[in-house]
Amino acid sequence: MIKLTLCAIAIALTGATVTASAQAWSPQKNVEVVAGSAPGGSNDKTARIMERVFTANKLAPVPLVVINKPGGGGSIAYTYVSQKPGDAHALYIASSGLLSNNILGSSPLGHRDFTPVVSLYEDYAVFMVRTESPIKTGRDLAERLKKDPRSVVVGFANAFGSSRHVASGLLIKSLGGNARDLKPVVFKGSAEAITAMLGGHIDVAVAGAVNAVAHVNNGTVRVIGVAAPSRLPGPLATAPTWKEQGADFVYGNWRAIFAPKGLTPAQIAFWEEALRKMAQAPEWKDDLEKNYWSDNFAGSAQLAKDLESDYAYLKNVLLDLGLAR
Repeated sequence: MIKLTLCAIAIALTGATVTASAQAWSPQKNVEVVAGSAPGGSNDKTARIMERVFTANKLAPVPLVVINKPGGGGSIAYTYVSQKPGDAHALYIASSGLLSNNILGSSPLGHRDFTPVVSLYEDYAVFMVRTESPIKTGRDLAERLKKDPRSVVVGFANAFGSSRHVASGLLIKSLGGNARDLKPVVFKGSAEAITAMLGGHIDVAVAGAVNAVAHVNNGTVRVIGVAAPSRLPGPLATAPTWKEQGADFVYGNWRAIFAPKGLTPAQIAFWEEALRKMAQAPEWKDDLEKNYWSDNFAGSAQLAKDLESDYAYLKNVLLDLGLAR
């Protein structure tokens, strides 16, 4: 009887070990972190910060390797990731372009074709003019847009329907105007849009905060409105939000981590926890501050929920802009 009991205990313990082993997961080979931009772009920057923080803090048992897949507003990158179903060794840095490309019909892939892992940060849009511009404040711009939206040329990167285009449309809409009356010009990158604005070829450039700071510091650019819930720090602390100036809207370009469709709960749990530790690391927080990115970390379940509401909201804005059907 004692021998049988001991045998039963041994079998039970073995079964528990097997079950625990089956539930746990960690990567067994190099992990690809896919960035849908060329080296130096925002998604590439995020990927390389991830790589550094993971390495320095030993957050994974294998190396993270950055893979650049620029082009198509990110669609080349997420098409590449979509071809690896169930592979938890591929992570994709996504932005709101994943939603807008699908809404606009430029890609058949959308957020439901991937596994949402975590959201990371928000990159709020800033509106800037050259210092010689007759547009001195956000209220000045608002008045001109109310009187004649077509009298103001607004430039941004890198496609119609981009997050900066959406922010521009939301500004007109918040003023009671028609977003389709916007006079937009698209550039390959934010630097080109700012150069055109400095040269007087366009009136307003809309970009991420980090693109404006150097120009603010050297006195060539004035930020007249920030599409953030509160003022940004450092050199931009004197720039009021749009809400402060009577335009009730907030909009930025979020970044989140996705994986191929078909990950197991254990695989999602590993990456969720590892990325949570990354987001708490001082090096990560320093880089967020340096790039004027606002932390909005959330886990897989919350991200999945947010994506559904973001998709519906973005579709309505793109309809207002005359870009979606």
